[in-house]
Amino acid sequence: MSELFGKLNPIADMASFFLERSKIIQSNIANADTPFYKPRDLVFEKELESQLKLKKTDPRHFDVSQPRKKFKIVEVQNVNGYDMNKVNVNEELAKLAESAIMFKSLNEVLKKEIGKLKLSIQGR
Repeated sequence: MSELFGKLNPIADMASFFLERSKIIQSNIANADTPFYKPRDLVFEKELESQLKLKKTDPRHFDVSQPRKKFKIVEVQNVNGYDMNKVNVNEELAKLAESAIMFKSLNEVLKKEIGKLKLSIQGR
């Protein structure tokens, strides 16, 4: 059974990642006028590495067999905004648009994969 739905789990996990990232970015935009507010973001690269299933075939390779982790929220560094709040609304809006596009794309892929499963179950 896990082989049948195994392909769907990483897609759904990444869609969840971009949904959660959008919520954090929206919070950053909402707090753009809050003095001393530090924007936050999710770390995509770490999540991507955890989703990849790589094998260590040579002793010189890095060990990539890590258990799945929750998304890591980090404060954005080296950002200068007005009012000492460090939120750049234009950058946040660009990240929000990127997350929305990725989320929508992953949902479309998920729909197509589920559609394939439905067709195979119906025997068409």
